[in-house]
Amino acid sequence: MARPQRVYEAWKGNNKFLFGGRLIFGPDAKSLILSVSLIVVPVLVFCAFVARHLRHHFPAYNAGYAIPVVALIFMIYVLVLLLITSAQDPGIVPRAAHPPEEEFSYGNALSGGTPGRLQFPRVKEVMVNGMLVKVKYCDTCMIYRPPRCSHCSICNNCVERFDHHCPWVGQCIGQRNYRYFFMFVSSSTLLCIYVFAMSALYIKFLMDEGYPTVWKAFKHSPASLGLLIYCFIALWFVGGLTGFHLYLISTNQTTYENFRYRSDSRPNIYNQGCLNNFLEVFCSKTKPSKHKFRAYAQEEVRPPTVSFGREVEDEPVGGPRSKVEDDLEIGSDLLKISQRRNYEDVDVEMGGRRSNEMEGIASAKLVTGSESQIPAIGSDVRVRHSSWDRRSGNWDMSSNVLTRSASDVIERSVFATETAHPSQAETHQ
Repeated sequence: MARPQRVYEAWKGNNKFLFGGRLIFGPDAKSLILSVSLIVVPVLVFCAFVARHLRHHFPAYNAGYAIPVVALIFMIYVLVLLLITSAQDPGIVPRAAHPPEEEFSYGNALSGGTPGRLQFPRVKEVMVNGMLVKVKYCDTCMIYRPPRCSHCSICNNCVERFDHHCPWVGQCIGQRNYRYFFMFVSSSTLLCIYVFAMSALYIKFLMDEGYPTVWKAFKHSPASLGLLIYCFIALWFVGGLTGFHLYLISTNQTTYENFRYRSDSRPNIYNQGCLNNFLEVFCSKTKPSKHKFRAYAQEEVRPPTVSFGREVEDEPVGGPRSKVEDDLEIGSDLLKISQRRNYEDVDVEMGGRRSNEMEGIASAKLVTGSESQIPAIGSDVRVRHSSWDRRSGNWDMSSNVLTRSASDVIERSVFATETAHPSQAETHQ
């Protein structure tokens, strides 16, 4: 007997799981190796080539030893925030097993839809803070996305309060990890400032001790020069990102909303004031995940199949009696049609136009026969123009043709009956 799958084993997104579903990462989780290297390597270089020389300049209470210790603690703090941001559920919305049945409607040919096909609106409106907001239907997750939710094409999930997908973190940034993402970015900025300031201070001490020019001080400590350049460049990225997200938090926006609706003049219905916006991000309780990745996956229950056509009773196929009954029914229908006036006269009486002249009238569909073309009568089928009576310019079937066809059908039906039941035919004779 096969072992039942857990939720993370049957996951339909592109996420990667570690430690039995306890940690969830994005599909580009390998980028974390680069991000960790960009944090750890500069700090280790700073401790090995700069901080250990600075400790002698603060002999009182051995305060100089605090410089490398602070750098290492700061580094560990940043790495923990990076792990929390990238290894937890960002707010993935559960998928549905089938489209929302309550929104179904049947297609109508008059409205341009396919008759009989189930349809539902792609967009609907919900009330948020007293204003109507449009939410879209997600074909992949088969749900109407909640407000401020978007589908990440990289992770292949719908994420609540979707901000963006960060390649450096290897995870979507959403409702449940945005706070830690901002703390990671801002802490990285402070770490860069700390290393930059300490490296510059060491160059200052070197210039006071016998290296009167900056160039000579840099030649004596090339590690300090490399750290100054690296931290200066990094500050443009992480520092600029910190400032940008401070603006987004103060106005209660997401990166996705800012880039998508920047040119629109629509009001921001989520803005509650600068103070309340910051309290919402940093002081609100993190919502629990809507997924239990280690739980056993439940089998999807398929909805019952909807029949769009009319029910037809099963009949034996190939028997002579069924063939006779079908031919007799067609023949009787043809006789009725032959007695009607042509369709142009009916159209004149009803006042209809040429475009809808066939509506409400039983139409004929040409069926290829062995000797002649026999029109089969059906419902809701438009007449296909035939070549009969083309010389006269009238594309309608004449009554003579229909009568002839009906009589041929009846004769063939009688012949089939005699062939199928020869004993009954001799008895009648």
